[in-house]
Amino acid sequence: MKTFKSKYLLIIAVIAGLAWMLKDSFTQPGVKDLKGNFTETAFYRNENNTGPVLRVYAVSVSDTLYKEMLKYGDLMPHTKYGTTTVYFFNNNLSFPKSLKGDEPHFDQAFSANCIGVYQKNGMSKVSFSKTLN
Repeated sequence: MKTFKSKYLLIIAVIAGLAWMLKDSFTQPGVKDLKGNFTETAFYRNENNTGPVLRVYAVSVSDTLYKEMLKYGDLMPHTKYGTTTVYFFNNNLSFPKSLKGDEPHFDQAFSANCIGVYQKNGMSKVSFSKTLN
């Protein structure tokens, strides 16, 4: 009778653990939870899968919430030994609709409208600058 009771306790513990893991998986914070109305306007990723992966994003924001921009950058995908760069633009001004792999990643006509740059390098070191100029 004792093994019957312990079997049920074990099953209940496993089900509770699975429920907790599923709840935790589906309630992770994301871009939608950030203040600032972030909208990805352009994206570039190099096609080289044998070397470092280069990801470049252009994102429009409604406000200059620099802490939120840093959080946004941290949520972007990153590959070990690759670089991830996010350019932030005020959504009331013009911003690039396309990006390229080599610097400068966008037309310099938009550089005056850039309000922040987030970069994570190949060793996962994060840098954030408030203006491009």
